[in-house]
Amino acid sequence: MPKQNCWEFKKCGREAGGAKERELGTCPAAITRELDGDHGGKNAGRACWIVAGTMCGGKVQGTFAKKYDNCEKCDFYRSVKQEEGTQYLLAPVLLGKMRKAPAV
Repeated sequence: MPKQNCWEFKKCGREAGGAKERELGTCPAAITRELDGDHGGKNAGRACWIVAGTMCGGKVQGTFAKKYDNCEKCDFYRSVKQEEGTQYLLAPVLLGKMRKAPAV
């Protein structure tokens, strides 16, 4: 069974072409290419807790530092962590990948 990205798991509709993309905008996790493939996801679809501007509980969340406490309680975050086991990439590793990305 393929691994689910956050927008599939949460059914938020904010992915490219999603049911709520026009209304709520494209989720930054769905277009953050620096984390493509991490934890087996598309773009940052399995590392959404690292990306600023994702939604939780119907509200846009801020930076990693501001939202991480909420993310640790999230059912999707916990499922990724459990599925990945020893292959789970810690936040500093993922944040490092984001920082090394070339400026656009």
